[in-house]
Amino acid sequence: MEIVLASASPRRQELLLALVDEFEALPSDVPEPLGEDPRADAIALAEAKARAVERLRPGALVIGSDTVVNDEVVSYGKPESASDAIAMLRSLRGRTHSVLTGVAVVFEGHADTDVSEARITLTNLTDEQVAAYVASGRPLDKAGAYAIQDEDVPTVSKRDGCYCCTMGLPLWRLKRMLEAHGVACHNPADTLPQCRDCPERD
Repeated sequence: MEIVLASASPRRQELLLALVDEFEALPSDVPEPLGEDPRADAIALAEAKARAVERLRPGALVIGSDTVVNDEVVSYGKPESASDAIAMLRSLRGRTHSVLTGVAVVFEGHADTDVSEARITLTNLTDEQVAAYVASGRPLDKAGAYAIQDEDVPTVSKRDGCYCCTMGLPLWRLKRMLEAHGVACHNPADTLPQCRDCPERD
């Protein structure tokens, strides 16, 4: 079965390799508007991305994913500029918020969807740390303008939930979805230590 990941994200590609050895990465050009329900938004955007790529690769099993950060008042997607990233980080620093990653598996026109949620407390970064982090360019393609794996900053002081959800692809949930379609998957805990104690593990 041909597997296609509807994303150009190197982080999602790295994560998916913990489940399957071969797949094609093909980004979609789906707009990413956010509404009032971050859970519904994450699922809808994941499915929209997968369906857009399925039209380009008919017959393939397509995986879509999208991450939304929400502080119970505002939802944050990817920043549109460096100044937008600075504003996001200043708003979220030192606070606990939700990271919601929707995932969709589309095959032969049918979509299976799910969503993972982690609670994250962002480090109380100084203005100088925020400016230096944004100047590195790393926050500009990430929901909420930060990445949990950027440990040199560091960005996250506390996490409650799936590590891979926060990176953008909840592996244990996706593993179950792929196996339901007959895809043989590796155990992600064999590759990623963070998956060993994941609350979403089988």
